[in-house]
Amino acid sequence: MKFDNSYVTLGERFFHRNDPTEVDDPQLFLWNHALAEHIGITDDLINDKDTLARIFAGNQTPEGAEPISTAYAGHQFGSFNPQLGDGRAHLLGEVLTVEGERWDLQLKGSGTSAFSRGGDGRCAIGPAVREFIMSEAMHALGVPTTRCLAVVTTGEKVFRQGAHPGAVVTRLATSHLRVGTFQFFAARKDADSLSALCDFAIERHYPEVKNSEKHRCVALLDRVIENQIRLIVEWMRVGFIHGVMNTDNTAISGETIDFGPCAMMGVYDLATVYSSIDHQGRYAFGNQPHIAHWNMARFAESLLPLLDTEDESLMQELTGLINNFPERFQQAHRSMVAAKCGLLEVEDSDDELMDLLLQGIADAKLDYTISFDLLTRSVKCEQARGEIATQLGEVIERWHQRISTQDAEQTHACLRRSNPVVIPRNHHVEAVLQECEESGDPASALKMLDVLRQPYTQTEQTQAYQTPPEDGDRFYETFCGT
Repeated sequence: MKFDNSYVTLGERFFHRNDPTEVDDPQLFLWNHALAEHIGITDDLINDKDTLARIFAGNQTPEGAEPISTAYAGHQFGSFNPQLGDGRAHLLGEVLTVEGERWDLQLKGSGTSAFSRGGDGRCAIGPAVREFIMSEAMHALGVPTTRCLAVVTTGEKVFRQGAHPGAVVTRLATSHLRVGTFQFFAARKDADSLSALCDFAIERHYPEVKNSEKHRCVALLDRVIENQIRLIVEWMRVGFIHGVMNTDNTAISGETIDFGPCAMMGVYDLATVYSSIDHQGRYAFGNQPHIAHWNMARFAESLLPLLDTEDESLMQELTGLINNFPERFQQAHRSMVAAKCGLLEVEDSDDELMDLLLQGIADAKLDYTISFDLLTRSVKCEQARGEIATQLGEVIERWHQRISTQDAEQTHACLRRSNPVVIPRNHHVEAVLQECEESGDPASALKMLDVLRQPYTQTEQTQAYQTPPEDGDRFYETFCGT
């Protein structure tokens, strides 16, 4: 691996230097071969499982790495905490690929830091395997996301509701810059550090901003909003519920980050909540666009120390971006729903049809993924057409009349690109996590991953993971891995 650690050049106000805490008996549990090759891990290291286990448990620091825990703040369920930071994670450094891509390489569950706030700094095997499965599934679905390279078991116990096998998960991200990173320095009125962070973020993610005629902060906000909208629209497309959209979990790259209380929606209902700690439904499936808007307003506030707030024109630009968020989101969301409905070009009259389809699925309490897969298959399969018509009634005939004006092959291709045949369903994921913990064997996770990495293709193994839960996930809850 070739390391080039640019973040540490910002200075120690941005992080705490410390090494991961060694574990008793590191054993490689899950390994992402394709991702390892992509970031340039050599064959001799890939074939040395013992060394991989030591490195990705935190027992051995690879050459060129500079382990740190990063500082950030954040709004958690609407309440601001001025200091959070990596309490159980260590950023080993930044890896450069041969194509010139830069990836943060981070261990989670690797021990305590100055930001631990009394925590043990560890991770149980369940949340580690969940992050591996969910991030790989999201990547295959086409949703912007961080990735997982490895899960290593530690030979130690972690105590949560009970005693669980410990693990360390390795996460790759284009960066770990969060809205909360900016809030950390804004809260301290540290304009110099905030300015350096702004320049770093632009260079890392949005270098085109340097050529913009707009103020750099306004141009940066514009691009971050664009990527946040794209991200949330993709979540809505596949039925993903993040569960804890705090500003410290909002990556300015526009990637999905942190897979703690996340889940996939089964029965289509905008009010769906699975997180055990989200008692008010703040982060419900249908509320995610509003929270993204709220988070972007907090991001804009964190940039204010770098702006001349007496410049009315400049402030109008900034405010205009925040105020225009709902309209921009609605346009992107409309295009996404149109694609899920197979509409190659959207007409004004299509809005009513799309609304009727979604409302029909909601009223009939149908499964979101199964319904749109059935809709996709109904273009070529009379049996599927009859089945979806029975469930949704006249709106299906109206929809078929609408798409009959389009090329059938293009319509079907559009539908299939937008509608997966399989998602990481909650009860199937939980069954795999339980099997992994009880057996100490990754076989069930590997079997599931083989299917989830082909979410738009029906294979012989797909059907085993398509079945919805018998209780409709009525009593399903997710919990924070800490």
